[in-house]
Amino acid sequence: MTKLRVLVLAPDAHPDSVSTALVGYAHSEALARRHSVTLAVRSGGNEEAIRRAGAPFHRVVGIRVPVLDELYAWSLRRIFKYDYGSHALTAFNYPFIVAFEWCAWRRMKPAILAGEFDVVLRVLPVTSVLPSAFAFLLRKGPVPFVLGPLNGGLPWPSGFVQAEKQKEWITGLRNLYQVLPFSRSMFRYATAIIGGSSQTCEEFSAYRDKVFFVPENGINPTQIGSTHRVPRGDKLRLIFVGRLVPYKACDLALRAVAPLLRASRATFSVVGDGAERPALEQLAAQLGIENQVSFCGWLSHAETLERLRSADVLVFPSIREFGGGNIFEALAMGVVPIVVAFGGPGDIVNPDVGYSVALTNPDDVVAQMERALNELDADPARLQRMGAEGMRYAREQLTWDGKAQAVTRILTWAVGTGSKPDLPPPQRNRTQQMAVGQY
Repeated sequence: MTKLRVLVLAPDAHPDSVSTALVGYAHSEALARRHSVTLAVRSGGNEEAIRRAGAPFHRVVGIRVPVLDELYAWSLRRIFKYDYGSHALTAFNYPFIVAFEWCAWRRMKPAILAGEFDVVLRVLPVTSVLPSAFAFLLRKGPVPFVLGPLNGGLPWPSGFVQAEKQKEWITGLRNLYQVLPFSRSMFRYATAIIGGSSQTCEEFSAYRDKVFFVPENGINPTQIGSTHRVPRGDKLRLIFVGRLVPYKACDLALRAVAPLLRASRATFSVVGDGAERPALEQLAAQLGIENQVSFCGWLSHAETLERLRSADVLVFPSIREFGGGNIFEALAMGVVPIVVAFGGPGDIVNPDVGYSVALTNPDDVVAQMERALNELDADPARLQRMGAEGMRYAREQLTWDGKAQAVTRILTWAVGTGSKPDLPPPQRNRTQQMAVGQY
């Protein structure tokens, strides 16, 4: 396949970070192993960390936005306390993203007009509500503009107190992004739009002729476990990995695992921390399982992977999850995931590798997870078979290189040197999406 010259916009990409910053870096690095990638990031810490990582980028360009860079860093630290999941922070980001892209355009315009790039790809931010000025600036060429993978826009499920606790005052204003400058032009002038979930692809169905599905997350091949996992012992080893915030629904996981824990048939580790931890510890005591639950707090990424390697089942009933990087990692380690069939997890987990329970109501979700846990507890051979299939699935379809291959097919089509790829979104979420209410 032809090696392309790609300008990648990923202002917050960082190899040592978490969440979308790490996703943006890993995605860009995988593309750099296939193409000549010039990566545009924020000047300063991000640029320095990327250079230290030694990835095979053709060039790393640090884009400085005078005054605004310092204001953004101060606000992230002092006001938002590094809460990257805050909807208020997403809205706050708007002027900073537009300013970054304007400065990136001024810096890179001579190279673009001189024909040094075949295509511009905007990888970050992942959210679809932060517009891109580049699409407008490139509307008359000379190179195509590709967007994504984008994610977000999941409806808030009705009937779940976890959703009500998570909502912020700004949540109901989400659709106002459509009237922001550069919002409509971003989608109108993009040659291709990559959706990271079924919901995002559906949101942009008006552009369906140029919308493609590629999952937001990925994994490194080195993270994929051995096909010869240590068989489970007398007790099923259960784990939850994620921030302890309402929508991650660790409380539902505790209720689901409680019967097995009280019967001394399982152990449960909770990896993560957050404001919900005191309430969750109290719930564990009320359920009589406090001695069988280990609240591990925040662990390093390496330590988290070690915990996953020694687990059998990931119990993760998040009711509004976009990407679900922990699920990718669980599958890679041969851990069987039990998730809610909604959002990113519902797109990834299939019956051969795990369980996707219907998003109905809290009590029914708990009951469905209990049944899945009982099946796995009663059938060790099934547990082992699903774990092995999960590792094969991860190796063949969920690596960053596999994602780069899919995006490469989209880029070659966008520049006119390849056929249009067939990358439709999974459909298993659609019924659930229609049932959980409005934005």
